[in-house]
Amino acid sequence: MRRRAGADDAETALALLVAAQASLATVESLTGGRLAALITAVPGASASYLGGFVTYATALKETLVGVPHAVVDEYGVVSAECARAMALGGREATGATYALATTGVAGPERQEGKPVGTVYVGVAGPGGVSVLSMELVGDRHQIQDRACREALSALCGTVREEQPPLG
Repeated sequence: MRRRAGADDAETALALLVAAQASLATVESLTGGRLAALITAVPGASASYLGGFVTYATALKETLVGVPHAVVDEYGVVSAECARAMALGGREATGATYALATTGVAGPERQEGKPVGTVYVGVAGPGGVSVLSMELVGDRHQIQDRACREALSALCGTVREEQPPLG
């Protein structure tokens, strides 16, 4: 049986969150729920994963997770600023320790003048928020899968940085 791309990343992220007694929320745009699906495919995910938002439409980014309209007007939804606001808003809306946000262009056409493969991942946690900017290649499915893997990897790095080593 073939494992889904990113399954190991999700398992690692959840193990780190459990060890840190931390929780996670997701706010997705270009990944359309794939990140949440990867996470919830792991048995025991409910020990850390609170849930998430699929804010594919711009209006939902604003109303559900509080992305300021000024951010959308000035920078667009395909931007580091929007990914940052999505992650912060997801963390605030759910009370999660960490929130992961994905936004970008999976294709097949450019959006807001940005080429297919432009992706931003926001990670918000107790130590602040960071944004990973990427230019990915591939078809729509490949870009979405890679964005999920990179988001989980970024989360793992953040949790490792912010949590003191055991022992």
